[in-house]
Amino acid sequence: MARIKRGIMRHKRHKKVLKAASGYFQRKKNVFKNAHEQVMKSGQYAFRDRRARKRDFRRLWIARISAGCRMCDTKYSALIDGMTKKGMQVDRKMLSELAIQDMAAFKKLVEQATA
Repeated sequence: MARIKRGIMRHKRHKKVLKAASGYFQRKKNVFKNAHEQVMKSGQYAFRDRRARKRDFRRLWIARISAGCRMCDTKYSALIDGMTKKGMQVDRKMLSELAIQDMAAFKKLVEQATA
């Protein structure tokens, strides 16, 4: 049986990892062992933070809506409760944009939800 040499594939794999690690600090960018560890850890951070970003944006939108509600003399919880009871389906992202950009339209929504 013929002998299998793996130098080419190893070189390709190392190049791929080192390219992904370009821009890292010190030996993490040019020593394969350190670069591979850091690329793996960076992938874990990226996976985790893609989900955390969704939570962070939801918190931001709720804070903006709450500030808009205070300007309209109501509470965030009362607004959301009124909207669900009336069957109004506007997501928090759009509500926060209305509270920032178009306060008149936001006030109308608040009046409809709380009436």
